[in-house]
Amino acid sequence: MIELRGLRKAFGANTVLDGIDLDVGRGESLVVIGGSGTGKSVLLKCILGLVTPDAGTIRLDGQDTREMPRDAFLARFGMLFQGGALFDSLPVWQNVAFRHLKDGLSRPEARARAVDSLARVGLPERTADLYPAELSGGMQKRAALARAIAASPQVIFFDEPTAGLDPIMAGVINRLIREAVTDLGATAVTITHDMTTVHAVADRVGLLHGGHLRWMGPAAELDRSGDPYVEQFIHGRAQGPIATLR
Repeated sequence: MIELRGLRKAFGANTVLDGIDLDVGRGESLVVIGGSGTGKSVLLKCILGLVTPDAGTIRLDGQDTREMPRDAFLARFGMLFQGGALFDSLPVWQNVAFRHLKDGLSRPEARARAVDSLARVGLPERTADLYPAELSGGMQKRAALARAIAASPQVIFFDEPTAGLDPIMAGVINRLIREAVTDLGATAVTITHDMTTVHAVADRVGLLHGGHLRWMGPAAELDRSGDPYVEQFIHGRAQGPIATLR
């Protein structure tokens, strides 16, 4: 579904992505791990066209994304942002149905679809008319997930989906992500530091460091990868090839 070849991006003298080659299969759930500032979010932004790569090609379902009409391209994606990114001035149902309303769906029908999406992430109908500030952090994250899946996208990106959540709510979000991807048959790319999320949602895992995908493999092989970068990261060791501030 997603094919990257030779993807490069630098900001001044800082090369963030240095020739990334990556294939994400249709219906696959890929998780990209790596330290802060290693380019995980930049990778997603390049695919979405929010950041222009310096070199390389990005293909979606076999088609060069540069040749695709922008609206038609973005309509195939859903996104769960790290902070939820709900619109404070809109009630929850309008947040969830934002794309439907933009596309001209009637408000009653858009609200009904939003309520259905909220139910899929375990939120009752009464939350539809609340504002984001009236929801707990976990409920806001669920509402943001409902928005990400509302239009049944072919591809969903999850940016640090459990950031700021307690372990119990993080487990709930991980389960909902896995269920949503399975139910939709969507292709998913998740970026995270949370190893619990990795084990809960990943079919395959890639470690991004120094502008390169240092390791890629099935999630089941992560704990026995034998790769020094992976071993240091997943065990949180100060000593190893990944430089740490001392």
